[in-house]
Amino acid sequence: MTISTATPPAPAASTAAAPKIGFVSLGCPKALTDSELILTQLSAEGYQTSKTFDGADLVIVNTCGFIDDAVKESLDTIGEALAENGKVIVTGCLGARTISKGATEKEAAQAGLSGENAENATENMVKSIHPSVLAVTGPHATQEVMDAVHLHLPKPHDPFLDLVPAAGIKLTPKHYAYLKISEGCNHRCTFCIIPSMRGDLVSRPIGDVLKEARALFEGGLKELLVVSQDTSAYGVDVQYRTGFFDGRPVKTRALELAQELGKLAQGYGAWVRLHYVYPYPTVDNLIPLMAEGLILPYLDVPFQHSHPDVLRRMKRPASGERNLDRIAQWRKDCPELVVRSTFIAGFPGETEAEFEDLLQFVREAQIDRAGCFAYSPVNGATANEIEGQLPQEVREERRARFMAVAEEVSTQKLKARVGSQMQILIDHAPALGKKGGRGRSFADAPEIDGVVHLLPPQKISKQLKVGEFTRAQIVGTQGHDLIAQPI
Repeated sequence: MTISTATPPAPAASTAAAPKIGFVSLGCPKALTDSELILTQLSAEGYQTSKTFDGADLVIVNTCGFIDDAVKESLDTIGEALAENGKVIVTGCLGARTISKGATEKEAAQAGLSGENAENATENMVKSIHPSVLAVTGPHATQEVMDAVHLHLPKPHDPFLDLVPAAGIKLTPKHYAYLKISEGCNHRCTFCIIPSMRGDLVSRPIGDVLKEARALFEGGLKELLVVSQDTSAYGVDVQYRTGFFDGRPVKTRALELAQELGKLAQGYGAWVRLHYVYPYPTVDNLIPLMAEGLILPYLDVPFQHSHPDVLRRMKRPASGERNLDRIAQWRKDCPELVVRSTFIAGFPGETEAEFEDLLQFVREAQIDRAGCFAYSPVNGATANEIEGQLPQEVREERRARFMAVAEEVSTQKLKARVGSQMQILIDHAPALGKKGGRGRSFADAPEIDGVVHLLPPQKISKQLKVGEFTRAQIVGTQGHDLIAQPI
């Protein structure tokens, strides 16, 4: 959960106290970028943010509604905001969910487990459970949210009279930020309801994306994390049409985008990291950019499974038969490549043999960082209708077995780094690092991967500063993390 503490500049044209808005951002980085768009617009219009619910004139909750735990967290947060403030606007993925009329809060939180048919879902879930909220919108709905804010808390001044940071308001630390390049998804994976909430793929104009990236770098950014529902498909919806950046023609496609972002980043000594890269054959073209250091040698690829039959039941866009060969070729072309992925254990119809195939895949592919979910039915997903639904205890048991194998692989790969030197981006360094600090290497994305624990520098003159890079010698491991001595 991210509670905004960003404080926009005070209105220049008025001495009256600016209205304050409490803001909570839940869910994935894509939801975070939605929150940043809303906060940027709030800032442009002169609203300020409050660190507490009761100190705000109004509260906005950006929700997640993908799995049952996320639904419960979102509903609980809305309830907390209502109890402490009373004026709440809800946006995000949960805002697009529906449920049977008259359902209880417990039933709503378990809606993903019920397999309820869409035709029986006749009422907005949030409104059903918390009818006193002021307004509810779906995801990626900045203007709808602002319309609701204007209705209940009129804007204090003209946005053209006040300055806003060129890159907008960010909820991440100053040295890294997420850059969303598209919205929605063209795939219809049977376990997923994102297209029903966020729609089909809509790629942002490449010129706009690159302008935002440059503004971020100019503001001191040292790591740009590219996110979307399907980064590999960027530009498919516009047939890779040619856009313009600084008067130059640039094709709206993942390869050209990565090239341009990498060139921009080099001028500022910054990193570019790609997330949500579907394993299409076109991904092969990105590997040379990683090998030459233009973008980080890091691929976040959501494989989800390895067995062709399971992938077909999932309706995944890549069959999986050649993924081992492709990963081997990627590593041959770029030996430093780090692969992170997510998987689902216990998908409907998954046999023990299919699950063992998945475990063997993780071993052979040497997945550096792996996450795994025990399959959880999501209300509205077609996977609910697939025969062979597995008991919850079987799904959880397979998830535990998967994580044991994944951790074994990851631990071995981490130990292989002991003795090497790595560039570390510093995230935390109290007292200028005199007692050590914490950072990340190119192999670690913020919040989802491990970290590098930095020992106190041996040289008295050596300082560690948040948002800066330092070279460090890897001296040990600690679980999913590395231990390093700054050089």
